[in-house]
Amino acid sequence: MSEAGTPIELDAIEQRVLGSLLEKQRTVPATYPLSLNALRTACNQTTSREPVTHHDERTIIDAIDRLKGRGLARTVWAGGNSRVLKFHQLLDEALSLQPEERALITVLLLRGPQSAGELRTRSERLHAFEDKQAVESRLTMMAALPTPLVRELGRRPGQQDARWIHLLGPVEVELDAEAPASDRESVLDRGPAARNALVVAGYDAVAPAYAEQVRAELEAKPFDCWLLDRLACLANGPVADVGCGPGHVAAYLAETGANVTGFDLSPAMVTQARTDHPGITFEVADFTRLLRPRDAAGWAGIAAWYSLVHLAPSELPDAVTALARTLAPNGWLMLAVHVGTGVEHLDALMGHQVDLDLVLHDRDAVLGAVAASGLVDVEWYLRSPYPDVETATHRLYVVARRRT
Repeated sequence: MSEAGTPIELDAIEQRVLGSLLEKQRTVPATYPLSLNALRTACNQTTSREPVTHHDERTIIDAIDRLKGRGLARTVWAGGNSRVLKFHQLLDEALSLQPEERALITVLLLRGPQSAGELRTRSERLHAFEDKQAVESRLTMMAALPTPLVRELGRRPGQQDARWIHLLGPVEVELDAEAPASDRESVLDRGPAARNALVVAGYDAVAPAYAEQVRAELEAKPFDCWLLDRLACLANGPVADVGCGPGHVAAYLAETGANVTGFDLSPAMVTQARTDHPGITFEVADFTRLLRPRDAAGWAGIAAWYSLVHLAPSELPDAVTALARTLAPNGWLMLAVHVGTGVEHLDALMGHQVDLDLVLHDRDAVLGAVAASGLVDVEWYLRSPYPDVETATHRLYVVARRRT
């Protein structure tokens, strides 16, 4: 049984590339490693893939380059006098995968969430499991590793078996339409001012405890770090961290070299952030009324990490547009929200009494708000819940750019 070490975080394209290489290494060994053309065909084939993709060669090459840099793939020359460059995966070595694990990871990378029965059928060419119970047993062992490789999802309405997902990066998971939805506009029943007052009171109460909990939080979230690294790289100028809390995201961005300023509605959170990160500027401000930086035409980047989680759906378009207006030309917005079908009420948070409503937003509503703001080059990722966290929800990450 393998013992996974440092978590591996793959984006959607990297997942498809490695999954295709893993599959073809077993099913067509005579033509493996794969040429660029064969790898592109494998990634975009219309069978045994979900979703079907249409990646071009440049996209494949860029993904291979990223994987090579992390020791997860390498290039080789074909034998004889051939000058054809071919590609070989190293994921199974990096994770010390046993044959059963390798087969399951391959199919999960290529086809997303699946039940044990589906996995048994779809992995037959990779490894012959005796029965469905053998698949479930192996999945359970993989989920119990110090760094889990898979996780079980709940059963969908009308289905007998639970589905499983890999934990090597974000996985798009269909949210059940049949799940009961509460009225997400109910957070405005007492009006925006009253809601905001409860938010400020709640976060003021938990500021020191919150800061203590999140000090090492990003270290356990490599996908979040990957996106924040991208923001710091893309932003050629000042960066705003809106809804900054105790400043952990701002501090991470500053460590990458970003010129960052943090903003939060909670005075206690801003005080905590200033204490913990004295080299960074933090201000008390409502991010829906964010101003442009004093010394620039606009923000080169804005991180809105779970800043929208207390807003009603009807407030999303105006909130996102307000942020977009403060971006400089070619400035980037990155946001993260919890997604789902209702509202989660919190009476207590980190040992303190609070009165907070956490809104689980609809993916399409968030993407619609981003599109309505005029931002372009939109990309998004739906991530399954992190294991063993207080708020076990699906999370949506959106990246978008203001036009020149």
